[in-house]
Amino acid sequence: MTHRSLPAVAVLVIAAALTAGCGGADGDRPAAAPSAASPSSVASPSPAVSPTAADPSGVPAPAVPPAGDAPAVQPPTERRPASPPPVVLPRRPTGSPGAKQVIDAFRTAGLKVPNPRDRSVDCGPDGLGLGCSELIATDAVTVYVFPDETSAGDLAATWGGQSYRRGPVVLNYLEARTPAADRPRYERVLAGL
Repeated sequence: MTHRSLPAVAVLVIAAALTAGCGGADGDRPAAAPSAASPSSVASPSPAVSPTAADPSGVPAPAVPPAGDAPAVQPPTERRPASPPPVVLPRRPTGSPGAKQVIDAFRTAGLKVPNPRDRSVDCGPDGLGLGCSELIATDAVTVYVFPDETSAGDLAATWGGQSYRRGPVVLNYLEARTPAADRPRYERVLAGL
């Protein structure tokens, strides 16, 4: 055997070993096709190692780092769980009733407020961005409390006849199942707070 055929034999032996090693217990399953993007999937012929005057030992030169678009080996990036910043809502004005107080007053007056849900998070920038301080929705009425009367008035005006405003508190009937005849009772209770 000559020195010229030695690299070819080595490549064949390595290829046979890899093929035999991939068969293992899953020999019935076909091997996955190599990805074109994977640097290890591109086979490059290895140059024949021949002793030269500069390197008489025949030891190949160290590998050259990848160039161009080939990815370099980097340490793993630290992954942090995605957590949104806490929503900071504006404060309701001092002396004005809170949304829970309004709901409690409706209950005390014998008005229906079924299925109350605190949806104050919808006031902030991650929600609907309404700029309110507090928001409690029920199946009968939705109670909004704003940081000032101007903001409350602006939003109540956009809802037209489907809302009632008293100071910074707005009652919204858009998504509610409140009969129009019952709405004045809710409004009187709010006006009395």
